[in-house]
Amino acid sequence: MSPAQQALLRLLRAGERARSREAAESVALPMTPAKCPEYCNLRTLGDTERFEAEIALAARGGGIAIERERFGGDHPRLQRLRLLSLEHLAAHLGAPLRSVQVDKAAAVLADARAVHAILEDVLGAWTRGRQVRGRGPDAAADIADAAKAIAARRGDDAQERLLRRESVRIFRDSKRLEKLTPWLDLLLTGELAASGLENEHLWSLLGLRREPQPVLVAGHGDAVLADATVPLCRPYLGLPVDAVRSIETRARYVLTIENLTSFHDAARALPDRDGLLIYTGGMPSPAWCAFFVRLLTALPAETRLYHWGDIDEGGYRIAAHLATIAGTAGTSLLPWLMSPEDFEKHSLDPQVPSPESLGKMADWATRAGWPHIASALTRSPIRIEQEAIDPRFP
Repeated sequence: MSPAQQALLRLLRAGERARSREAAESVALPMTPAKCPEYCNLRTLGDTERFEAEIALAARGGGIAIERERFGGDHPRLQRLRLLSLEHLAAHLGAPLRSVQVDKAAAVLADARAVHAILEDVLGAWTRGRQVRGRGPDAAADIADAAKAIAARRGDDAQERLLRRESVRIFRDSKRLEKLTPWLDLLLTGELAASGLENEHLWSLLGLRREPQPVLVAGHGDAVLADATVPLCRPYLGLPVDAVRSIETRARYVLTIENLTSFHDAARALPDRDGLLIYTGGMPSPAWCAFFVRLLTALPAETRLYHWGDIDEGGYRIAAHLATIAGTAGTSLLPWLMSPEDFEKHSLDPQVPSPESLGKMADWATRAGWPHIASALTRSPIRIEQEAIDPRFP
C-alpha cells in the first residue's frame, strides 16, 4: 500500500467512525506530521509528486476535496484532505466499508444471535470500529463455528468427550475446536473481554477434555456405581464421573478443590474420617456437575460444603459456578482459604491484582454468595494461586 493509500484509508476509517456516531460525515485529515506522517516524511520531489498525483485521482473520483496552503508559490503543499463521500472513497481504494462488512457478519451470525445475546454487543463494537478479542467482522465465521460447537455439545453434555475427537466429529478437523477457544470464551461467558479462564476450563464447560478425566475422591465411604459399590481408599480413588451414582459417607464436611496439585497434597494430609475431598478438575464439566448434584442430594442435611480454589478472578468464577450448582441441590457453598483474612499478611508473597481484575474478583465472590470476601478483597487486594497455600481442613 502506497503512502497516499495509507493516508486515504485513515481518512476513510475516520469517516466511518463519524458515521457510526451519527455525527457529520465530513471529516478532514490535516497534512501535519502527527496526523499524516506519510506525506510529511516524504524525502524527494518525485515521492511528493507521486503522492499528490494519487490524491488528485481520489479527488477526481468524488471521494475527497483537496485544500492547499495559501502561500506556497507555484506548487503549494497539501494542507488538508476533506472527506466528501465514504462510498466514493471506498470504491476508489477498493476497500469495503465497515458497515458492509458488519452487515455481512450479521448475516453469518443470524442463527447464533438468537441464542447468544453477547453477539449484539459484538456487532455494536464492530459498527463503532472497535475490535473484539483483537478481531473485526472477519471473525464472524469463526464465531459461528464456535456457536455450532456449543450447540452440538449442549445436546450431549451428560458425558465427557475428548477434545480432538469431538473436533473431528463436528468439523472434520482435529484442531478446529482449539483454534476457536477465544470465541468459545466469548459465547460461554457472555463477556467481550477475555474471561481469564484457562483454555482447559473453557473446554470443561462443554464437557471436553484433552484426555479422560476421572472424578477424584479422597476420604472414607463408598462410591455407589450403577452395578457395584466401591469402598473409597487412601490417598484417593478415581472413577468415571458419569458412572458414580452417589457417595455414601459419614463425613462431617465435603471440600471441593480446584487444582490437581492441591488436591494431591490435601488427600495425603487428610487426618481423619471427618472430611471428603473432591477434585473439580478446574472448571467443572456438565457431567461433573451432574455427579455433584447426585452427591449433594444423598448427603445428610448436616453435612457442610466448602470450596477451596485460587484467589483470583478465575478461582472466584469457578466458585460462583459451583455455588449455583449447589443451590440447585438446596445446599450452600462455604469458602475455605479463599479470603485475604484467612492468612497472616506476611505468611505468603501474594500478587496485587489490577483494579479491573480486583473488581471482577469481588463481583464473582459476591455471586458465589460471599459478600464478606468481596469486602475483604477491597480492604486487602491480593491474588494467590492455590498451590502456594499449604492444605488445612475445616
